[in-house]
Amino acid sequence: MVSENKLMKKGLKKITEQRLKNIALFYLKRFETSQANLKAVLKRRIDDYAYHNKDFNKAEAYAWADKIIADFVRLRYVDDARFAEIKIRDYINAGKSPRYILGKLKEKGIDETLAEQILAEQEINPEAAAMKLAKKKKLGPYNPDENSRKEKYSKDLAVLVRAGFDYDIAVKILKSEV
Repeated sequence: MVSENKLMKKGLKKITEQRLKNIALFYLKRFETSQANLKAVLKRRIDDYAYHNKDFNKAEAYAWADKIIADFVRLRYVDDARFAEIKIRDYINAGKSPRYILGKLKEKGIDETLAEQILAEQEINPEAAAMKLAKKKKLGPYNPDENSRKEKYSKDLAVLVRAGFDYDIAVKILKSEV
């Protein structure tokens, strides 16, 4: 068994239910998050402490984390729908494609049907989003060098397609004039 003093020297304080709650509150003070993401944050802290203290009961700590998250959902500190709306708005403003947005929300643990429903409520124009990305990355019509523009057509097309835009939209953006 590792002594508490050795754990303190490593920067690891004993994990208790109250400590987990404080960790979660501190995280929520800085970031809007989903239930799944908050659970992952707490789980990482529990696992890190358990790695150094083999006598620690991880199952009990996971139960504390679940209880804390349930309380935070009830108090509306954590709301997946609110988180999804905020992220979708940010991604739309950044010129991201609907496919990209859905993928990122799925990574954060947002239910796919909820994400699709909220995305459908938003006014999103894929062409405008692709145009934003092209402008930001200086692709196609936003490339000031006309000769370079022709040489880089396939690379620019690849950038737009990898960003999640349909091939037809990508071609339309690259062939357009500013």
